[in-house]
Amino acid sequence: MATIDMIDTGYFYADGGAMFGAIPKTAWHRKYPSDENNGCILAMRSLLITTANQRRILIDTGAGFKHLRSLSYYRFFGLHNLEDELSARNLRPDDITDVILTHLHFDHCGFCTQEENGKVRMTFPNAKHWVSLRQWHNLLHPNALEKESYFKEDMQAVEESRQLQLLSEDLILTPDVTLRLFDGHTAGQIVPYIRTASETVVFAGDVIPLFASISPEWISAYDIMPLTSYEGKCRLLEQAVREQQRIVFCHDAYTASTRIKKTESGLYLPIRESIQKAVIQASTD
Repeated sequence: MATIDMIDTGYFYADGGAMFGAIPKTAWHRKYPSDENNGCILAMRSLLITTANQRRILIDTGAGFKHLRSLSYYRFFGLHNLEDELSARNLRPDDITDVILTHLHFDHCGFCTQEENGKVRMTFPNAKHWVSLRQWHNLLHPNALEKESYFKEDMQAVEESRQLQLLSEDLILTPDVTLRLFDGHTAGQIVPYIRTASETVVFAGDVIPLFASISPEWISAYDIMPLTSYEGKCRLLEQAVREQQRIVFCHDAYTASTRIKKTESGLYLPIRESIQKAVIQASTD
């Protein structure tokens, strides 16, 4: 069975109105805090997985450092270098065998490459980088709503290295790790399911980015297909309840993961003893 190590690669601010879409602030502010400018602190969470056959897999890599100036609106802080995080775990970037990218927005794949001496190089040179075919098409031909979220420099060196692996359907990557496709937030988002000795862990990505957005109707304004997002959330949540799976929230700065239950009235609630809290650093703004 696989083991999982959670890594928070840093934090940024996103507008609460954008994160919660049509939900009024009087409702969402009771569940997720914001500052006086409606800014909500979001995490950029990655998972480091070691499988039974000793594959070392990273899920998402955060924003990295290449585009911070052009993305200053997001007020990044507390950024961690993934190479340092691996070193603290007695690993090197060369040890990573696979990188799974839920999608290619800047806050999920930016550290796949780094600038060095005026050139961009791969961070994990031995790793196969798993991306959905539809998401790759989005990177190369972004639509009007997502074009500001993609940077080709994040993935160009990966493509040139021939380490890019494109999938067009669900895939059993290893006996412990299954990749499933969900549309809604963007086309062809990958949701990894990881089987550990005690439970199945679901890295929900931007299908359910925050515990506060667990209600299927709470759809982010960033989602380009809201009704498809709703349907995908329902599908993910129903299985999570039925099989008592643990959901990891990639952007929640306060709740890292939990298992959930469904009430008779249809509400999804955390199973209290299963909540894993996240600890954030104070913003230096």
